[in-house]
Amino acid sequence: MTNSSKQNRKKYSPQFKFDRSLETVKTGNLSEISRKYGVSVNILSIWRSQLIERGAQTFATSPDQEKNQLKGKIAKLEQMLGKKEVELNLLKNFSDFYESQNAT
Repeated sequence: MTNSSKQNRKKYSPQFKFDRSLETVKTGNLSEISRKYGVSVNILSIWRSQLIERGAQTFATSPDQEKNQLKGKIAKLEQMLGKKEVELNLLKNFSDFYESQNAT
């Protein structure tokens, strides 16, 4: 495959692939769905085969995906905590400065 044909390749979301695959299973008419959505019959056939082969696994979340999602949440919470600590220190410093100015 040449480099230019790779660049012309369309990217489809997982939801789009799933919806089209399910549609091909329901209707059994690859040609009609191909024309309707502008996706080649070969691609639709591959997607349908993958859906049939994987079955319930298509909908499952892998442990690695869940682990990465949790790591992302932890990192975000740690970042938020760090910002709050900085804000708290700034407020404390301002309060101390304000008290020292009024004490004189």
